[in-house]
Amino acid sequence: MALEAILFDLDDTLLGNSMERFIPAYFEALTRYMAHLVPAERLVRELLRCTQAMEANDGTGVTNEEAFAAVFYPALGYERTTLEPMFHRFYAEEFQKLKGMTSLRPVARALVEWAFGRGLQVAIATNPLFPRSPIEQRLAWAGVPVSEFDYALVTSYENMHATKAHPAYYHEILDLLGRQPGECLMVGDDWVRDIAPATSVGIPAYWAVDRSDTPPENNPLLSSQGTLADLWDWVNADSVIPLIP
Repeated sequence: MALEAILFDLDDTLLGNSMERFIPAYFEALTRYMAHLVPAERLVRELLRCTQAMEANDGTGVTNEEAFAAVFYPALGYERTTLEPMFHRFYAEEFQKLKGMTSLRPVARALVEWAFGRGLQVAIATNPLFPRSPIEQRLAWAGVPVSEFDYALVTSYENMHATKAHPAYYHEILDLLGRQPGECLMVGDDWVRDIAPATSVGIPAYWAVDRSDTPPENNPLLSSQGTLADLWDWVNADSVIPLIP
């Protein structure tokens, strides 16, 4: 089956961004911005609770955005119409200041350009816990902004009904792209969220880690592994055989 679509994870794949470092900095910036309305500890506690609610979303109900809203705003005792604009302003005014937590991977742009040049559908398959705005900003930090690339899909909490914790997330991507699993390739660094669930629905995967890293389990749909630069070397040499079973 020919390759027709490529799914790229964002953080620590296209963009150098350890979420273990980024999320605490993000929480600190957000709680500081919202401190006049909600105490920091309470805001973080409810954000974590809402994240759990989104992670529990299994694709059968509302969007992740609505799952978040159903828990978050009632818990804080504010109307959604009061707090939601504050989040929009935070992403517009403050989120950009977190760019220094990330690092550009120049080969990411080369790979995205290659995929578009080959006529593939290109999807950004990032865990849809964030709204579209901060995802678009991180794509810009990665050098692959939506202003320059017409992605077939960018997953966000507005348009998805599950997270990467569930195979349903990948089923939904296939439905939205109109593709069969064997026509796609998932590229990501996280075995638990990128490789295992994608391959569980039949999507071949490239594990974007060092070649020396040992897979935690045998996976027949793991096409290959290596750094993003290794992937670029293969496709630049037109050696796509190792990528697709």
